[in-house]
Amino acid sequence: MSVGAESLRRARSFALSDTAFRRLALANVLMLVVIVATGATVRLTGSGLGCEHWPGCEPHHFEPKSFHSYIEFGNRVVAFFTILVTLATAIGAWLASVSRAVRWVAVVIFLGTLAQAPLGAITIHYHLNPWLVISHFLLSIVVLTLAVSVAVEVWPRSLDVVPQWVRAGALLVWVSLCVLIVSGTLATAAGPHPGSTVVRRLWSFYPAVYWHVRATAVFGVSFAVLLTWLVRAHSRHVRGALFVLGLLAVQMTIGEIQYRTQLPWWLVLVHVTVATTLWAAATAFVYSLWRPVRRT
Repeated sequence: MSVGAESLRRARSFALSDTAFRRLALANVLMLVVIVATGATVRLTGSGLGCEHWPGCEPHHFEPKSFHSYIEFGNRVVAFFTILVTLATAIGAWLASVSRAVRWVAVVIFLGTLAQAPLGAITIHYHLNPWLVISHFLLSIVVLTLAVSVAVEVWPRSLDVVPQWVRAGALLVWVSLCVLIVSGTLATAAGPHPGSTVVRRLWSFYPAVYWHVRATAVFGVSFAVLLTWLVRAHSRHVRGALFVLGLLAVQMTIGEIQYRTQLPWWLVLVHVTVATTLWAAATAFVYSLWRPVRRT
């Protein structure tokens, strides 16, 4: 047997099945949603400075000692496992029969997740500078978006091909939701839970509420038009649209309740977690409209 043939045989022996990689890609998405939730818990409980050193809590005490330190350290533990999952997915992409684009996006996801560690350390060093806290969260959303695109790309699907204007409308839905995420983040920074009791309120971010309300209107109208067309066309994309609609209804209900109950931190946490899940679901839905067919 030639050297080339032997190398090819060894490479094939390490190949990852399509099913195994799909599971990895799905685990990737789930862990990136969980890390957003634990990060939000740190922020909303004012535990960002619970561990003032990194990676340990104190210079001579690696382990946490108090409520806030347990919250912050727990987030670091979840972040560690999230990094491991993204690393496994990046490696798995090069062992699976996926496109070169998917492989490189998987690598970017890992690098983006890994970058959260030094960014977190810098955020603590500068005593939870609000801009760094916001950057921390938005980087998580970018990485999650890429992870969702990978998961949808490798998942078997055969849905209807929709007209170009429907895809453009779906893109408008996605962009308006993007504005909702960013403006919601800024509005939270201007509210009673900016990250810690020692951080000054970002009064200049209050106008973000203005954009948040208007982005909600754009999202609602464009999504309603899109859903109406899909239902009338008996499209198989309706199921995905209804799932997004269900999450949206839950999110709006939580938002109304938290507004009327003076923003309790635990309810804001639920709001953030559902918003993150809604973002992932909407991204998957829009992506499937643009790339509806994948050969299995």
